[in-house]
Amino acid sequence: MLHTLFKRMLAGVLAATLMLQPAGVDAAAARIKDIVNIEGVRDNQLVGYGLVVGLNGTGDSLNNSPFTKQSLQAMLERLGVNTRGENMRTANVAAVMVTANLPAFSTQGSRLDVNVAALGDASSLQGGTLLVTPLLGADGEVYAIAQGSVTINGFKAEGDAATIISGVPTTGRISSGGLIEREIEFTLGAQRSLRLALRNPDLTTSRRIALAINDFIGVPCATPEDPATIRLTLPRNFNGNIVDLLTDIEQLVVDTDLSAKIIIDENSGLIVIGKDVRVSTVAVAQSNLTVTIAENPTVVQPNPLSLGQTAVEPATDLTIQTNDSNLAIVNESVSLQQLVDGLNALGISPRDLIAILQAIKASGALQAEIEVL
Repeated sequence: MLHTLFKRMLAGVLAATLMLQPAGVDAAAARIKDIVNIEGVRDNQLVGYGLVVGLNGTGDSLNNSPFTKQSLQAMLERLGVNTRGENMRTANVAAVMVTANLPAFSTQGSRLDVNVAALGDASSLQGGTLLVTPLLGADGEVYAIAQGSVTINGFKAEGDAATIISGVPTTGRISSGGLIEREIEFTLGAQRSLRLALRNPDLTTSRRIALAINDFIGVPCATPEDPATIRLTLPRNFNGNIVDLLTDIEQLVVDTDLSAKIIIDENSGLIVIGKDVRVSTVAVAQSNLTVTIAENPTVVQPNPLSLGQTAVEPATDLTIQTNDSNLAIVNESVSLQQLVDGLNALGISPRDLIAILQAIKASGALQAEIEVL
């Protein structure tokens, strides 16, 4: 009996404890590793030009793609086949551009994925094989070699009177088709000082990150240099190198902060409003003008003895309707929800809302930055 009573009391205490705890972590809180980039830890883009062979008549037409013909002839000459001056009509070859990202700290002999895209008038790369293609970096050096069977997501099927195309059959991917031949020399562990770059620059967030790191390490080893950069220096008595220091601090949680901003895409009518957007009390009226045009042509018959011809006379019905709305008050907002509720009360479309937000900004009542994409 006492054992059962004790279990019930313990369950009640645990339930009360869970109720007192916050329901979840603030959405603005994030780990340092999720909001910064580390200097020197980055991908490098590679690009190359090559040939895809084995296509079932869907390759480049050599007459329209002279670069494909020249590349094919040069490749055959390297293999001991002379085709200069010959009339080549193969449609099973396509010139392609090959791209890839070289991950940070990739070692020689490792594999990477490559993307292939047709350069000429090839209709599909299905069933093709990429021949050995050097991949160059921005410095012109060869960092990887690509080769393998091309996998595409789309397809093309056609007949005499109909054609069906799904996806993009002129682009493909070769999984693990690149072989790294050259490493990028950078030893992270040998660095005594490096920079952390914020993905979303902000002065407040930069300072909070530096304070969090210094409080955790116990010595001033992090200094905010600008809204996007924190200088991290290895302490003298730290037991480890810079990699150990980064491992210790990347799990620290920091409350991020962003400036009030409204993002507008006028092409799609998309509006994104930040959490800290504030608006002073304003009155807004929106007048909708609707113009309706209807064409109702009438057929006019001539008199029986007039020797005239039947004619069609145009008749246009044009209607203009104006829906005038009264002034609506958008009260001073203290939260994003109240701002949205106030704007929705006007019953306007997103495109009209874009014009209203820009007008409120011009009046000085909107305390936010508007960025138009």
